[in-house]
Parts: sequence; C-alpha cells; structure tokens
Amino acid sequence: MFNLIPCLTKFIILTLSTLNVSSTLQRHKIPIGGIFTPGSTELQSAFKYAITLHNKNESSRFQVEPITDVIDTNDPFRFTRQMCLQLSRGIFTLVTPIIGPSYEILVSYSNTFQMPFIHPGYPETNSQNIPNFGLNIRPEYLKAIADVIKLYRWTDIIYIYDSDDGERKRLIKLQHVFSILYSDGHTLHLRAVKRITNGTEGYSFLRAIEHKEKDAMKYVIVECDAKVAKEMISRHVRDIYMGRRNFHYFFTNLIMDQFYSPGMQIDEFGAINMTGFSIFNRNSTFFQTFISSWKALDPSQWPGAGNRYISADAALMFDGTRILLDALDRILTDRPNVFDANLRDNEVYNGNNPKPGINCAETYPALYWEHGRLIVQYLKQTNIEGLTGRIVFDDSSVRRNYSIDMIQTTMNSEVTKIAEWSEEEGMSSVQTNHHRAIQNNANYENKTFIVTSILDEPYLMFKKTGKDGVKYEGNDRFEGYCKDLADLLAEHLKINYTLQLVADYRYGSPDKNSPVGWNGMVGELIKQEADIAIAPLTITADRERVIDFTKPFQSLGISIMIKKPVTNNPSIFSFMNPLSPGIWMCIILSYFGVSVVMFIVSRFSPMECRVAHTHEGQTVLTNDFTLYNSLWFALGAIMQQGVDVCPRSYAGRIVGSVWWFFTLIIISSYTANLAAFLTVERMVTPINSADDLAKQTRVEYGVLKDASTMEFFKKSKIQVYSRMWEFMNSHPHVFVNSYKEGISRVRESEGNYAFLMESSAADYINHRQPCDTMKVGHNIHIKGYGVGTPLGSPLKTSLNLAILHLTEKGDLTRLEHKWWFDRSECKSSDSKESSKSSLTLYNVAGCFYILIAGLIISMIVAMIEYLWRSRRESERLKVGETLINNEMNTLN
Repeated sequence: MFNLIPCLTKFIILTLSTLNVSSTLQRHKIPIGGIFTPGSTELQSAFKYAITLHNKNESSRFQVEPITDVIDTNDPFRFTRQMCLQLSRGIFTLVTPIIGPSYEILVSYSNTFQMPFIHPGYPETNSQNIPNFGLNIRPEYLKAIADVIKLYRWTDIIYIYDSDDGERKRLIKLQHVFSILYSDGHTLHLRAVKRITNGTEGYSFLRAIEHKEKDAMKYVIVECDAKVAKEMISRHVRDIYMGRRNFHYFFTNLIMDQFYSPGMQIDEFGAINMTGFSIFNRNSTFFQTFISSWKALDPSQWPGAGNRYISADAALMFDGTRILLDALDRILTDRPNVFDANLRDNEVYNGNNPKPGINCAETYPALYWEHGRLIVQYLKQTNIEGLTGRIVFDDSSVRRNYSIDMIQTTMNSEVTKIAEWSEEEGMSSVQTNHHRAIQNNANYENKTFIVTSILDEPYLMFKKTGKDGVKYEGNDRFEGYCKDLADLLAEHLKINYTLQLVADYRYGSPDKNSPVGWNGMVGELIKQEADIAIAPLTITADRERVIDFTKPFQSLGISIMIKKPVTNNPSIFSFMNPLSPGIWMCIILSYFGVSVVMFIVSRFSPMECRVAHTHEGQTVLTNDFTLYNSLWFALGAIMQQGVDVCPRSYAGRIVGSVWWFFTLIIISSYTANLAAFLTVERMVTPINSADDLAKQTRVEYGVLKDASTMEFFKKSKIQVYSRMWEFMNSHPHVFVNSYKEGISRVRESEGNYAFLMESSAADYINHRQPCDTMKVGHNIHIKGYGVGTPLGSPLKTSLNLAILHLTEKGDLTRLEHKWWFDRSECKSSDSKESSKSSLTLYNVAGCFYILIAGLIISMIVAMIEYLWRSRRESERLKVGETLINNEMNTLN
C-alpha cells in the first residue's frame, strides 16, 4: 500500500501541471481594439477576416478577440470617450483607420498611455505630436508624385481634393511636392485649386475652366476617394461639350484599381488620360491565394468581400492586422510567459493595478501600458510579405523598401502598368516618351504626311492595270478599304498624304534586334519614319504603351473558319425522317398489338355478336371483327381513313378510341415535322463553337504564328481558351506563317482543320471563290482596328474626331459593305437557295416508289386470287361431274 503513495503523488503533480498548462493556454486570448467610421464595412471585414484566419490556425500560440466600435470620428469628444472605453477593456493594441481631428487625439492618447496603434493609411500630423507608438502601413510616396510630374514635364497643374483629411493637411502635402520639385530644379505653377465634397462639384469646376480655355491642355491632380473621383470622371466623359484628350488626370491616392472593379468600370474611361498608382503585388502567390479566398466569402456576412477585388485601404488594413498578429506571435515565441501575469480571470490587468484595463479618466499621473514598448519594438522588426508587397519598417516606424506601380488607362478602357517606382531607384522600366499627353493642335492643313500600311486584302491591294494599259503611280497604285479610309480622312482634315508600304511587311511586335524595340508599322511610328499608320492594326495594351491609337474604325473578333461541309440532300425515303427508326418500330408494334387486342375483346364481348341469316335461311351469330378485319380497322385509323366495320361493344370502342387518339397525336407530330425535313437542305457542321473545338481532337485547329490572336490564346485565363492553347502548343504543326497558308490548310483538310483568324479577314475570304469556307460560332475576344500615330502627335485628336464623324455619317459602314459584301463572289447563304419554296421530285420519290410497288403487288395478289379461285372452281366442277356420272351409271 505504501508503494502506491509515490505513484499517486506523481499522478497528482502531473495532473496539476497539465491543468496549469491548459489554463495558461486558455488565458492566451488577447483582445485587440478597433475603432471604425460609419461606411467602412470593407475595412472592418478585412480586419476581422485576418483575425479569423489566425484563430482558425491550430498552430497559433494564442487566440484573438476583436473588440470593435463604429462611431463618428468627426466628434472629438465622442472619440475621446470611446478611446478611454477601449483602454478600460484591456486591449493590447488598437487598429483604426480614422483621420482628421480625431487622429491627433489618437496620437496623444497613444503617447500618453504607451498604447500601440496601427493605421492603414498615412495621415499627416503636427510636428509636435509625433506618434511614438503608432505604425502607418501605407508608405509616404510624395517623391513618387513629384517624379510622375517630372516624367510628364508638366509646368502647371489644377489641384482638386476632398476634405476628409482636413484642408490644411492636404495643402501641406501639396507644398511638400512643390518643395521636392523645386529642389530638383523643376518649376511648377498652380493654375487652380478646388476643395470638393462630391464629384459633381469637381466636374462643374473643370467645366468652367474648359469653357474659358477650351483648347489648352489641363493637367488635373486629384486627391479624393474612389467614389467621388469616379463620379467626376463619369460626368466628364458623358458630357459631349467637354474635351477629353486635352485632359490628363493624375490620381495621387491608391484608387485607380477601384475604377476597374465590378460595378465601377465605365467603358468611356478609355477616352480620358488617367494616371495613378497601385500598391498591390499582384504576381505574388500570397496575393492570388488571398483574392481567391476573399472572393469565396459571403457578402452578407463579410460586407465588401465576395468578388475578385479589394480596395487599397482594405488591403492595407488586412496587412496591418497581420503585422500585429505576427509581432505578438514572435513575442510569445521569444518570451512564452510574458503575458501570463496580465491575462487572468478572463480579464486583462496592467502591472500592479488591481482593476483590469487602463482607466484614463482617473489615473494621474497616467498609468501607461506596461507592454506597449515591447509590442512596438517587435512591430518595427516586421519583415513579411503582404498584399501590398514586402513590409519593413525603420526605427522611426516609417515603412521602407517598398515599391509602387505607376498605372495608366488605355484606349480600350483597360489599366496597364507603365512604370515601377521604388525608394532606392525611383522611376524605372519606362521610356521617357511613354506619355499620352496631347500637345496643342498645330496648323497642319495642306501639309503632306507619310502614311504607312501593309498589303492585306481587302484593306490594301495593288490596283490592276486598266484596259488601256496605263500604269498607276503614287497613291493611285493602291485600292482597298484602308485606301478609301485614308482618302476620307485626308479630305476631312484637309491634308495631303503619301502612302507607303511598311518595309519589313510586319504589323508591329516587340523586337530585341530593333533599335527602338519594335518592328513593323509600330516601329516606323516610333522612329518617326511615318506620321500615320492606316492598316488593320489591332489596338493592344503593349502597342498603346509606345504609340497612340484613335478610336477603333472597325470592330472585330477572332472567328473560326472551317471548310464548308457538303449539303446533305434528302434521301428518297426522307418522308420517314420526321420520326426516328425507334418510333417507327413502336408504331408498327402498336398497330399489331391494337389489332390483336381488338380481336380478343370482340371475341369475348357478347355485345359484338350479331344475328345473321344465311342463304339457306338459317339464323347464325356472327362477329365482324375477325383477325383480318381487326388489322384492317387499325390500319384505316392510322391512315386517317374509314372502314366498313366499327366496334359495337364498350370494350371495343375503348380500344378504338385510344387508338384514334394515339394516331391523332402521331400523325399531327409527323405532319408538323415533315415540312422542315422535306423543304430544307441541311449542312451538318462538325464544329459549331470554340467549346466544340476544345472538347475534341479529331479536328485540329491553329492560328497565325506570332500574331495578336496567338497572344490572346497564350495569355487567356478562360478555361476553354487556355485548353485550346495547350492543344495548339503541344501540336506545333497547327501554327501557320501566313493567312494564305492557314486558308489553304482549311480547304485541303476535308474538314479536319479549323483556322482561328480575325473575323474581318474570315468574312472576306468566305465571300471569295471557290466559296468553300465558312465561319462558325460567335466571335471570340472582341477588339478593334485603330489608326496609329506617334506618341503625343497633334494629329491624333483630329483623327479621332474625323473617325467619329465618318462613323456617324455611315461612311465606315458603307466602306465595309463595298469591300466585303457588294463585291462578293459567292451566293449569299441567306438567299432562298438554302430554303426551297417547293418540293422536287427527288424529295417525294419514295412515295411514288411505294405507290408503284403497291400497285404491282396488288396486281400480283389479284392474279394469285384469280388463279386460286379458278383452280377451286375447276376442282368443284370436276367433283360435280364425277357425282353426276356415278348417278348416271347407277340408273343405268
């Protein structure tokens, strides 16, 4: 028994130690405060989502309890009271996006009570009130703003800002930008300043400036939130009396991405020059994983989530919360029991204070948070990858080693990255001429410009020698859509032009061997070897970076060209096509089945019997529904004909009624389908869409090598198109070097090759001899052809207006009909040839065959009946003669 005492003692000690460890782990539930403003639902979701992901991690050393309040931070007294309430709850750190006067109170209380706080932005503060215990997640990038102004060589600006952060602070930031520019030797004048509260105020302000200075360039720096900016821009682009290309907006806040989020995008944005910044590291695996999970959230539970977009402020809030969680985790890793004395009885105690939390109203001198300096120290040591890139701070709590992307709109209303700015290197990955600012229009009437183009039917072709043998010279050597378009533009602008073919017969793509980095017509525009490019030149983001494009003069897409299948002529028995063989078999079986049932019920029913008199005068019971008559009755019903016999019994009439109903439906359905099958000649195509191509491998398909169509499939994220690219990439022989080669393969493949090409070219080829190709399915990836000019060319604005004028007059539509359809060498597929108005003998030949066969069979049967009857009569007469002879012999 005494041996059990040591064992029992060890058990009790082990149990108590286990309970103690368990209790310690349970006490590690750290409260984090959050104060938000009304309407900041997306920021609140980002804050709580970061905590939720942490709490779901089973390997986490602690749990987090968010304590959030939503108040109007414009009331300093109310914010002060809420701040004290948060401190009394025993929070470890405060996370808040507040700005304005309340931010000064936050900094003051944070310094007084040594309470760390994290702010997703970068609010300006008084030099006397430096946040010693605060971290601002958004970097300060005034130098980047100055570098953009220098890049575009602006000398005067219009400054528009909202009042959320206070008028004085916004003007201080602008003054800092001016100071940076002045120190770099760049002079900048402030043309006008406007403080706004909504987008309509900004639009009205700019409209007044436009009315006074209609032809002048206007460089507008905008510092406001996304909704206000979007309202202002949308009002601008929809005002036909305001200029577009003579405005250049520069959004200094991180709001450009929000213009292209779901519900915010406006197609007309491409008509305005817009530049801004993006802080997202979109190429990182962490960002892509987060966006996938953010999109999967339920917006009803996580307001602002549920799509593939997150605002910069919400992303900074998410990163700020992760920074705090990472710091607390590193603290507990280095000092596991550092918070044990503070976390007890489900409360947070500060030092030797017998009351939980910090009472900021009664304690004097102030009792500061004992772990505040420790938490700030670990916060400054942060080095993690976030949604906004690498996050590192210096000893002054300022974010360092960051980079931001300079982004800009294109003519396609898309956003493209044109440069990258970092603290160490400044602006990089951009050429000095990569700007879209439009210079003041020059007087270019009667001047001669060089127009570059490329031979591509029907856009541009050599004109055939006339009947009189005269050879054409100059621009008269050419004909085609682009030649006519050049004539119309020259007439509208009152200019002269010389048309020349591009030297290397290329449209324009990046080329490392070229001194300007591009070949083809694009390269000639960059090198100033041509003033205008009028050709089937696709507007792309890559080309938009190095040259300017007008509005599209023709919209098109990628179409699928296949060899036109042979028309399926109807067979002589096409009258059987409306019903499938299975249905025909069921009808035949139903016919015999009904006939047998009619025969059986007529035999069993006494009501079907009737009294008949024989020639000898005898009375007998007869039944009209013999097996032959039952077959005849069923056949007459299905042929919609009457017969001499009708059922008398109830059972027989029920059988007849359901059979008549059955034949009514069958005959009606058959008649309805018969017209379509006999009057329409159908072409059965093996492929009807891109989805059909992707799902099979029998029909190969390819594109033009090193062209925009190939780039589309190569970069596409859509599953169908990416699967098609995988097939083409794994079968290199499907690529062709020219349209001519691709079209030849389609014609020679007997339906086993499809060519993916631009729809305009496909439409033209389909209307040329030998008329054996066709387009199937809808167009893929709608895009446009535009007139190209060098960056900053004064011609671009006038060309834009001219194209819009030609579009409104219908001249561009007329040109398209002239070169595609009016000169078609093929019969229209929409003509009456494909849908006949009358049947031919071939369509109904089977009916005549059946009629002839029936007549022949009936004659054969009649002959057999006659012979059979004659033989019976002959035998009967012979029997009679024998009887007579026997009687005669007996009498004799």
